[in-house]
Amino acid sequence: MAGSPFRLAIDRAPGRIRLATYGFTALFSMIAVQLVTLGLEPYEPRAVSPNPIAQVRPEIIDRNGIVLAKDLDLFSVYAEPRRIIDIDEAVEGLTEVFNDIDPGELRRKLMSGSGFAWIRRSIAPSVADRVWSLGLAGIHLRREPTRVYPNGAAAAHVLGAVDIDNRGVAGIETWIDATSSAHEPESTKAMGDVTSPSVRLSIDLRIQHIYAEHLRSALRTYDAIGAAGLVLDVTNGEIIALVSLPDFDPNDPGLALHPDRINRMQVGRYEMGSIYKALTTALALDTGLFTLDSTFDASRPLSIGGASIDDFRGKRRVLTLPESFIYSSNIAMGQMALAIGAPRIQSFLKVLGQYDRIKTELSESSTPIVPSRWSNVTTATVAFGHGIAVTPLQGAMALAALVNGGNVITPTFLAERGLGERLRAQGVVKPETAAILRDLMRLNVEAGSARRAALDPIRIGGKTGTSEKVVGGVYSKEKVMTFFVGVAPIDSPRYLFLTILDEPSGLPETFGFRTSGWNAVPVTRRVMGEALPLLGIPSWTTLAN
Repeated sequence: MAGSPFRLAIDRAPGRIRLATYGFTALFSMIAVQLVTLGLEPYEPRAVSPNPIAQVRPEIIDRNGIVLAKDLDLFSVYAEPRRIIDIDEAVEGLTEVFNDIDPGELRRKLMSGSGFAWIRRSIAPSVADRVWSLGLAGIHLRREPTRVYPNGAAAAHVLGAVDIDNRGVAGIETWIDATSSAHEPESTKAMGDVTSPSVRLSIDLRIQHIYAEHLRSALRTYDAIGAAGLVLDVTNGEIIALVSLPDFDPNDPGLALHPDRINRMQVGRYEMGSIYKALTTALALDTGLFTLDSTFDASRPLSIGGASIDDFRGKRRVLTLPESFIYSSNIAMGQMALAIGAPRIQSFLKVLGQYDRIKTELSESSTPIVPSRWSNVTTATVAFGHGIAVTPLQGAMALAALVNGGNVITPTFLAERGLGERLRAQGVVKPETAAILRDLMRLNVEAGSARRAALDPIRIGGKTGTSEKVVGGVYSKEKVMTFFVGVAPIDSPRYLFLTILDEPSGLPETFGFRTSGWNAVPVTRRVMGEALPLLGIPSWTTLAN
C-alpha cells in the first residue's frame, strides 16, 4: 500500500503535524476525565477573598448542659458579576429560587462588573441545592456557620446576638470574641478548662423560664411597661437567672435596638427607693451609733433646710429601729443618716460598689448617677434610696454582701469561675451586723411591708422598695417603680431574688395601691415557690407532702 494513491492524508503529513494531533488527542482525553471526576465529586464551596469568612463559635450551654446557642452550617449565595455569561438567565433563575428578590436590583448588581456581590445570606441546604442545579456561571455557594438560639428569647439579654458574619454584637457573644480566637475557640479559658468546646454559663434555663413567665403575667396583671428579675447566688456571685422585659429573640435581633428592650438589670439606672434602707440600717448598726433599742421620732416630718421629708402612710409616733425598718420610715432613715454623716455614707457606698460601673462578662452596663455635691438634704434622701441611681445588679451586689457576712463579690454569668479578683472586699460589715440585718429582713416578711412574701416553712427575708419616677425633672406622683429583694433561706443565705416592675397600676384587689408590697412582693413569692425546689431548697408544698 506504500505506493497507493488512497493513503490517508495523515500518513502523508510531516512528522510535526502527526505529533500535534496525538498531543491534542491526549489533552482532550485528560480534560474529559477531569470533567467526569468533578461531576462525581460533592460540591465544596469555593473560598472568597473579598469578604471575611464567618467565624466558628463555641456552643453556649446553661449550668446544666442545655444548649442555649450553637452554630449550624448554612449556605450563602454570592456572584462574581464580571464572570457572568448570561445576565438574563441568571436573573430569571435566581428570582425563581428567591421569589422575594427584586429583579431590578438583582440585575443592577449583576451588571456592575465588580468582582464580588452577595445575593442571599444564610439559606438552607435544600435551597442551596436549587441554586446549584441552575448551573449559572459566576454564581457560587459558600458554606457558612450560622448562629441559632434554640430557646428563642430565653436569656436573650445575657446571650446577646451576632451579626451576619457570626461576630458577637452584644452579651456573652461579645465576650466570646474578646476572649477567644475566631477559629480556635478557647472561650472557657476563664473557667480554667481550655479543652472544652462550650461556654458554660451560670444561668439555669429552668429558673430563667419560671421568672420570665411570672413577669410576663405581672406585666399583664398590673399593666406595667416593663419588668425585670434576677436570681443571684450570694455565696459566689453566680447569676442563676436574669430576665428583662420586653425582651427580644436573638434569632432575629433587630428588635434589640428598640429603647424599651434594654437590659434593665445591668443597663437601667434607677433610684431604688427603700431597698437602700437596708444599707443605711446596716451602716447605722455597724458604726455603733445605733442599736436595736434606738428610737426615732417619726411623729412629724423631718425638716432640713426648708425641705420636708415625710413617711408614706407613716405611724406618726416614736419608732424603734426594727419598726423603722419594717414600716420603711423615711423620717427615721433620714435621722440615722444625718447622725452617721455624709463622709461615712459615701465611703460605705463606694466599698459596696455603688459608685463604679459594674463590670461583668457583659459589656453593656451603665455608670451610676451619684450626687455631685452632698448637702444635708442629699444625705437624708440617699438614706432612703432617692438622689442616687444605680443599676439593679449593683444594688443586688450590695445587699448580697450585707447578708452573706460582708463579702462584696462582683457578679458573674459563668459557672464555677471562682472568686479571684471578683472578691472586691471582705468584712464590709461585722458578722453580728449581718446577722441583725437578716433578722430584720425576716421580721419584715413576718410583720412588715413584705408579708406577702411568706413561704412557710422556708424562712424568707426581704426588703421592699417603691420610688417615684422622675418625669420632666420632677418626681411624678403617678408613675413609680417597685422593687423587692427576697433572700432564701434567710438564716443561711444562698439565693437573692430581685423583682422590678416599671409603672405598675393599682388594682381593685390592691385597693388602688401600687407600692411594692402589693405587686413585686407576691410576684417574687410565686417565683421563689417554684424555683427554690429546683435549686435544692424545698418549698412549703414539697415539705407539706
